[in-house]
Amino acid sequence: MSTTGIELNTRRRWLAEAVELVSSMRFAISLLTIVAIASVIGTVLKQNEPMPNYVNQFGPFWFEIFAKLGLYSVYASWWFLLILVVLIVSTALCVVRNAPKMLRDMRSWREHVREESLRNFHHKLEWQAPLDQAALAGQTAERLRHAGYAVKLVEKERGILVAAKKGAGNKFGYIFAHTAIIVILLGGMLDSELPVKFQQWFLGKTPFGGSGVIADIPAQHRLSVSNPSFRGNTLIAEGQTSHTALLPQASGVLVQELPFSIELKKFHIDFYSTGMPKLFASDVIVHDPENGKRFPATIKVNHPLIYKGIAVYQSSFDDGGSKLKLTGFPMRGSASKDFLVEGTVGSTTELKQDGEAWTVEWSGFRPFNVENVAAGQDARAVAKNTPFDQQFAATLGKASGSAAKNHDNKDLKNVGPSVQYKLRDKTGQAREFLNYMQPITLEGAQVYLAGVRASPSENFSFLRIPADDAYSVRTWMRLRAALADPALRQDAARRYAARALAPGQDKLSGQLEESAARTLAIFAGEGAGAGAGAGGGRGGFVGVSQFLEKIPPAEQEKAAAIFMKMLNGSLWELWQAANARAGEPPVEPTEAHGRYLQLATNALSDSVFYGAPVYLQLEEFTEVKASVLQLTRSPGKGIVYFGCLLLVAGVFAMFYIRERRMWVWVRNAEGGAHALMAMSTQRKTLDFEREFEDLKAKLPQRA
Repeated sequence: MSTTGIELNTRRRWLAEAVELVSSMRFAISLLTIVAIASVIGTVLKQNEPMPNYVNQFGPFWFEIFAKLGLYSVYASWWFLLILVVLIVSTALCVVRNAPKMLRDMRSWREHVREESLRNFHHKLEWQAPLDQAALAGQTAERLRHAGYAVKLVEKERGILVAAKKGAGNKFGYIFAHTAIIVILLGGMLDSELPVKFQQWFLGKTPFGGSGVIADIPAQHRLSVSNPSFRGNTLIAEGQTSHTALLPQASGVLVQELPFSIELKKFHIDFYSTGMPKLFASDVIVHDPENGKRFPATIKVNHPLIYKGIAVYQSSFDDGGSKLKLTGFPMRGSASKDFLVEGTVGSTTELKQDGEAWTVEWSGFRPFNVENVAAGQDARAVAKNTPFDQQFAATLGKASGSAAKNHDNKDLKNVGPSVQYKLRDKTGQAREFLNYMQPITLEGAQVYLAGVRASPSENFSFLRIPADDAYSVRTWMRLRAALADPALRQDAARRYAARALAPGQDKLSGQLEESAARTLAIFAGEGAGAGAGAGGGRGGFVGVSQFLEKIPPAEQEKAAAIFMKMLNGSLWELWQAANARAGEPPVEPTEAHGRYLQLATNALSDSVFYGAPVYLQLEEFTEVKASVLQLTRSPGKGIVYFGCLLLVAGVFAMFYIRERRMWVWVRNAEGGAHALMAMSTQRKTLDFEREFEDLKAKLPQRA
């Protein structure tokens, strides 16, 4: 079989060369190689992700290059579709060029061979029988038919030619396999984004990049019910109905109208002990406005609903607008009065704090979270001689990602509900927060985890707020407000000086009180030594480390020990002063309260990095579930299945059907008739050798 293409008889050389190239087998194989490489890229690189994800992954420079190459949506890129079209044309030309010759060869008996040419075959045999040539030719033909060959007798001038063939149908393998490639590619293109791209290129359809109600989206962003092929998603909350699907695009979404509407009655979900979904299903009611038909159905994973050529799959699940009630605690200044905040997942709530307006964007709610809470060694205990800002980074970073991730051990537990939201200021800048409703036991202590991150590409870092005797954050919030109150800090310093000095040391009382007040001010971020002037410091252990850096290196270790001893004692008295102002009883000096104060001190230091004016604690919720359904119309699916069937048949024919040709020249000779047999095949195998040896033994046998 020639690998060259169709050779046109034309004076236009460029046209002849182009047709020959496109219709050649080498060109088709090259295109298949390019398609395979592109498919590898589309498999390795996640497709149709949000553009910021690619920017974070590759950086601005390579992001632009890959975007121009269309690598973020390989299978819908213009060059990939063009390659498929050219491959279809090339393969079709190959079939057109070779199929007629193959069909003629299958029907041909190759009866124009000569006796002399048969002697040049490698597999040949001669024998003589006491029969005339007609009888010997008939006997040979009958024995070949019995061996499964198709036989034809041809009268020649010098004798009779017995032409036989077997397995000529193997050439259908080439025809079926190449036709299957065409059929599969046509079906795949029909089910691809090509119909949607065609409407964007020629019918003026554009993706919608804004926000708002789906019903208000203009017509240029909507695809009609007659759209032949699409793949989109719809999110339906319990009790709600949807008659559209959203098709994600690089710059927005397209709205696909459906010929029916889906009402979600109930969403069911079960989980494994690891927190992974075990089963989720949607009880829906389908409404068909065209004929008024209405029927219930249950959509499960791998059990789709198929109606009017559209398959509805259970894809995922989400929150459908759960109602939330939270308590807000100020995180700046000396204010300590909490307040009520209400919100609905998927909506926003206006919030005013410290004279500034904020917007809370409720982005997610989970009724339970299975986390790895295996005990680990405290980073502070490991890094005793590490600067305090590095201690903070190690402490806050060790709980990034999962709220209590630990790769060494696994202790999976349900840590309760969580709420996720963004806090956006008047300039449009936002930070994202993730707060847990219940305290979590980490390293033997009950703490509330308050996660924060600056962008979705980052993992959450968590502030650990210790739970008090009432399992709440109120004691810590009171202590935080007291630390920001100069009057309470002064009161705590006076208490500390009175407690630390023995009777008769009144002369040192004022000096010690001043030192204690300054220690608290530095830790609060208001001391002159904590930064650039009063109020210029960051506070926490970072402020302490900045203060200690100003002391000569030889005296830093001693100064740090004195400073921390004074800080711990002053914070204890600050706690007592805060309770006294709030009308609470004094704190008993127990080991548990000492441990609490240590955790509270760490949290106070870390809180300067929290970056929010308030902390929102989830108190109550009314969960509303939502089902994410994937809707597809795939008219090419049957075509692809037919192509796969052709491909299997073609591969089977090419690999398991062997063509064999045999010629037996019979002529009269002295004492009877003489026979010359020759046999050939395209692939010489052991089976062919055995068959030849078998026929060598059977054909010369006397009847």
